[in-house]
Order: sequence, then structure tokens, then C-alpha cells
Amino acid sequence: MNAVLAVIRRDLLLAMRRKSEVFTALFFFVIVTSLFPLGLGPEPALLKKIAPGVIWVAALLATMLGLSRLFAPDHADGTLEQLALSPAPLGLLITGKIAAHWITTGLPLVLMAPVLGLQYDLDAGALGVMVAALLLGTPLLSLIGAIGAALTLGVRGGGVLISLLVLPLYVPALIFGAGAVEAHLSGLGAAGHLSLLAALLALAVFFAPWATTAALRIALE
Repeated sequence: MNAVLAVIRRDLLLAMRRKSEVFTALFFFVIVTSLFPLGLGPEPALLKKIAPGVIWVAALLATMLGLSRLFAPDHADGTLEQLALSPAPLGLLITGKIAAHWITTGLPLVLMAPVLGLQYDLDAGALGVMVAALLLGTPLLSLIGAIGAALTLGVRGGGVLISLLVLPLYVPALIFGAGAVEAHLSGLGAAGHLSLLAALLALAVFFAPWATTAALRIALE
């Protein structure tokens, strides 16, 4: 665990030195979610109806912006080879890198989402459900995205390939995440959707680091 924490601390320090890359995803999220109320006008019923889908799609796309840089810099400077040769299991170290990616990309989106949700006339209960869904869903997006980033490491046009590989896998998270808020707004309760999101996250925590590690070892050979 000390090695995992060291990887997280290292990636966070590097992210602080590249603040523009960190804030790009957040600014993208804010801009995209703010354009819809401006374009549709002050229609509370319509804004409340589209809010879950808009916020989740914007979060999904914002998360994808940093996937191409998840492993590429470490691959270019040889750090990835050193991690593979270290005595600590590579899967745990990769888990630390994915955790750092979520802290710098997914967590700011979760913290900003309630403020942006006010633009869509969402009540406090709906905002709470949305934050809970994003807390479960954004780590899932990072875990799935790490697999795509590892599979396309060193490939020309990797950014486009990541989108083709990852977007279909993001669909369940999008459906259950947006569906949780919609179910709450309709009075059906969001517990079922949140439970399915939690189950998907548990599966991803178990399988995604292993799949990512296998893809990275192939890329390093």
C-alpha cells in the first residue's frame, strides 16, 4: 500500500505542475452544461427533464479528455518500465494511477455538479442523488477508460481509438447514472439505479486493473 500511495502522490504532484490539463476537463464540463440552459431558455420543466442526461454526458466526455495522457507520459520517459520492474505488483501500482486520475478529473466534476444542477431547477433531493450517482459513476468511468488507454498506448491516432473502445462501455454507467436522477424526480426512488451502479463499480475495481495491467505488459514488450 505504501507503493500505491507513493504512485498516487507522484501523479498528483505532476498534475499540479500541469494545472492547465487538470482544469481543461473541469472547464469543458462547466461550459457544456451551461450552454443548454442558455440555448433552451428559461423553461424549468424542460430543463429539469434534460438535466440528468446533459450533466452525465458532459461528465463522460470531460473524463475522456485526460485518458490519452493517463499512461503516455510515463511510457515516453520510461517510468512505466520502472513500475513494471518494481517488486510491488504492477496491478496495484496501476490502481494507484487510476485513483490519481479520478482525483484530478472525476472528483472536481462531482464537486461542481450540484452548483451546475441549480441551473436546471433541480431540488436538493435530486442534487443529492446526482452527486451520489456521480460518486459511484466517475470512478467507474476512470477504471473503464484506463483499459482503453492501455490498449491504445503507443498507437497512432490513439485518441480516436480510445473513444471507439470506451464509449460503448460507458453506456451502462450513463443509463443508470442519469436514470437514478430521473427516477427520483418521477417519485420512483433511485435506490435500484444506485445499487446497479455500485455493482458495476465493484466489478470494475476487481477486473479493470487486471485487464489494464495485461494490456500495458503487451504494450511494453
